[in-house]
Amino acid sequence: MLPLGRSLLLLAAGIAAADDGIWLFEQFPKARVEKAHGIAITDRFLDRLRLASTRLEGGGSGSLVSPRGLVFTNHHVASDCVQKLSSNERDFLGDGFFAATEADEKPCPDEAVNILVEIKDVTAGVNRGIGANASAAEANRLRKENRTRLEQDCSGRAGESCEVVTLFSGGRYHLYRYKKYTDVRLVFAPEVAIAAFGGDPDNFTFPRYCLDVAFLRVYENGKPAVTQNFLPWSKQGAREGELAFVSGHPANTGRLAPMAELTFYRDTLYPPLVASLSRAIADVQRYSAASAANKREAQDLLFSLQNSYKAYFGFLGGLLDAELMARKKDEEASLRAGAAKTDPRGNAAGVWPEVEQAYRAYATFARAHYFLESRPGRGSELFDLSRKVFRYTAEKAKPDEKRLREYASSSLPRVEQRMFAQVPIEPELEIVLIGSYLDTLRRELGPSNETVRAALNGRTPQAAAADYVRSSKLASAEERKRLAADPAAAASSNDGMIRLMRILDPEARRLRARFEDQVEAVTEGAAARIGKVRFALFGAEDYPDATFTLRLSFGPAIGYRNAAGKQIPWATDFAGLYRRATGKEPFHLPKRWRKPPPGLALNTPFNFVTTADTHGGNSGSPTVNAQGAVTGILFDGNLEGLPNRFVYRDRMERSVHVASQGIAAALRSVYGAGRILKELGVE
Repeated sequence: MLPLGRSLLLLAAGIAAADDGIWLFEQFPKARVEKAHGIAITDRFLDRLRLASTRLEGGGSGSLVSPRGLVFTNHHVASDCVQKLSSNERDFLGDGFFAATEADEKPCPDEAVNILVEIKDVTAGVNRGIGANASAAEANRLRKENRTRLEQDCSGRAGESCEVVTLFSGGRYHLYRYKKYTDVRLVFAPEVAIAAFGGDPDNFTFPRYCLDVAFLRVYENGKPAVTQNFLPWSKQGAREGELAFVSGHPANTGRLAPMAELTFYRDTLYPPLVASLSRAIADVQRYSAASAANKREAQDLLFSLQNSYKAYFGFLGGLLDAELMARKKDEEASLRAGAAKTDPRGNAAGVWPEVEQAYRAYATFARAHYFLESRPGRGSELFDLSRKVFRYTAEKAKPDEKRLREYASSSLPRVEQRMFAQVPIEPELEIVLIGSYLDTLRRELGPSNETVRAALNGRTPQAAAADYVRSSKLASAEERKRLAADPAAAASSNDGMIRLMRILDPEARRLRARFEDQVEAVTEGAAARIGKVRFALFGAEDYPDATFTLRLSFGPAIGYRNAAGKQIPWATDFAGLYRRATGKEPFHLPKRWRKPPPGLALNTPFNFVTTADTHGGNSGSPTVNAQGAVTGILFDGNLEGLPNRFVYRDRMERSVHVASQGIAAALRSVYGAGRILKELGVE
């Protein structure tokens, strides 16, 4: 082990390394950027970027790029809307979509767009009433009740929502107030064949050739919203070596996670998760191969499952990397030594053993908790809607602070929007998905598990799924509204999906309570104590893990040398796209792309890479230059960068973007989308 002074120095250097950081806007390291890159970042720059950045509740990021509510995001972020607007008669995923006029813009059934307008530190309020002798479980319950009250007190204004976000794993809590738009309409989406060119083989790789972009519009009172804060479109576009800033909502990282948590992910949680995703992919692929209609119905879902599989496989690979784990072990040893130095009374010394004990306990029921409560029914629209209806009726009858957090009054408008939306439900695909899920339950919990036995009732997973789906009417939004309005009707319903929820929910709730009392209560309380140590050691030179809340990252657009020693350039161009195209899936081009259209300069930069520190949830994040002008959009990272969930490295690790000049060229020369270019100020 390194001497204390040197190890703490290395730990601090790791935190402050080069362009490392998923920074809170209010804690952005302006001095570091100026020192390293010679660029002065002003509060005006940060405020405008924050107020133009959007979070899509369907998952992902975006930005306002015009004064009339035009939202710029990824095709794969907007594809849920595109899929739900499609049918066998109008395949917007396959054929693309462009609203030639404002009147042609189509409402997304269940999307919402949020803009962060106010940040307030409420750490004291969240911890109010927690006595020194309170048990960990009681303290956890009080924190949840306090968070619910703070959100409810904040959420009285129409068109706004509030959320208490956890930072530093409970070391700090902020209240975020959002401007919320629930009328969101599709303006433009290219064909999926060019948006996701290369499909699963090219996913998480570079070089890439994807037009992974879409434009939406937010409306208020039936008219395009007036949005004063928006990002201008760069006249020059992305350039090699230029510093890029990426503003978005990375979902989850584990940079601050203790070793006990990382080894839990590696040994207990990630292996069955990866295996379940692999089985679900195989099931959906078989369904897709049966017909062209099946392929269209499952295309977006299949990409999502494949994307998740690759991501978690990469995360697991990072945790199996001896070098990475040795680095994390050294970091923790240094932090524990720092705790002894900053806390001479030794109160912090017991934190890490407490966390280790909590994860040992969690390992005994983690699989059941994950598959029954945390992520049940992955990919199934019907499962998700049925669970919402079933829990909604039960939770609304309780006092606000006693409800499950996601059903608190401040959260109900979003739950109701999602629950009552008229969305397409494909019964045969649902049978495949729910059958795959029941098969996972049987494998992971065991066929003798009481809940599994009750759900299957002597049937195969697919036969049970067929019964639950075919005897359900919850594909109808009207039926969901009827049951949600009458707790007695929901409680006594013989609807197939409600019957399934009635079987699964008691055990899911029991596991949730056990997790919150025995694991979350300990780890969140311990993290707050560890956070105090970090604050004492590093202060503002530290940043919290990602929590699907707004962050800002930065890094230059530069190439790299891959593991095989090949030099990878900073950008691709349209000429490379045509060289890559073979005419066969997934390297086939849509009809309008098969020959380069007149006016499309083939040397125009198309996709490019930066060292910006980005993660899942950043998809759709605007990429801007030091003047705050859009030079691209983040849509992926490379395989080498997946372990950056736990560390930051930039030797081969890269974020992948679509270049703004490539987007403008495609809109102009391929799609004739002059009205979008005019609104962007390009023409």
